[in-house]
Amino acid sequence: MLHNDASDKPAQNRLMIGRPELALIGVTILWGATFLVVHHAMRETGPLFFVGLRFATAALLTLPLALPVLRGLTRRELVAGLVIGLGIFVGYSLQTWGLQTISSSTSAFITAAYVPLVPILQWVILRRRPRLASWAGVALAFVGLLLIAAPRDGLALGTGELLTLLSTVAIALEIIFISLWAGKVDVARVTVVQLAVTALLAFACMGPAGESVPPFSWTVVLSACGLGAMTALIQLVMNWAQRTVSPTRATLIYAGEPVWAGIIGRIAGERMPPTALVGGLLIVAAVVVSEIRYGRKVD
Repeated sequence: MLHNDASDKPAQNRLMIGRPELALIGVTILWGATFLVVHHAMRETGPLFFVGLRFATAALLTLPLALPVLRGLTRRELVAGLVIGLGIFVGYSLQTWGLQTISSSTSAFITAAYVPLVPILQWVILRRRPRLASWAGVALAFVGLLLIAAPRDGLALGTGELLTLLSTVAIALEIIFISLWAGKVDVARVTVVQLAVTALLAFACMGPAGESVPPFSWTVVLSACGLGAMTALIQLVMNWAQRTVSPTRATLIYAGEPVWAGIIGRIAGERMPPTALVGGLLIVAAVVVSEIRYGRKVD
């Protein structure tokens, strides 16, 4: 068994939100808060250097937690860290790269495509056919995301759009593989490996990509290090929480990221249109619908 699905719980607890779910909701709040920081940092640095510095900071911060048990690193944990780290590198680098040439609304819309990708890829990779309720929840979440982040300037697929679209595949795969290994490996060891792999890949790809180290900037350093600390916390929480939270439900919770980004944007002076509020309600409804059970499990 790859993970404990909510269907293994008593009926009266199926709609309850436990500590793992609350932890993942906290992750989405942190994610929503990072968007403006990354967007502003891209004015002073290239995406690969920023991603490398961000994840190097995260790896160094998690190292003390993993150091006492790092000698016990197994081959399975090393493979898990390498695969998840590769997914994180591809997802974050492409998304950050795309933000240099496309608007934030277009980026948010395309990134939301990872929501329906998870159950589809889960079916292909893990042979776990999603329930009808899961598909309904995914559909509601996707429509909600469209209302929240619907672009106002068209959707011509240029370089930035294509890069962001590719990043959604990596994000979906990351969620699936974390769930695949989360209950079988040591969380601390795998986390530090995947963060270090992400940083090393980002720095190693700077040369081939033609990106150089930018001039010193406190904005870049503080942004990257601050996000690195948040990234370390996020990865630890994800690896812990997804021991008991299914990939589909985790994805639906992660779908709340643009809701929190909208709230934070509103605090920063941005207006949240009525359609965005409707989208937020649809995402909440998606989480509830995804937990409805009709008889036996189908997967």
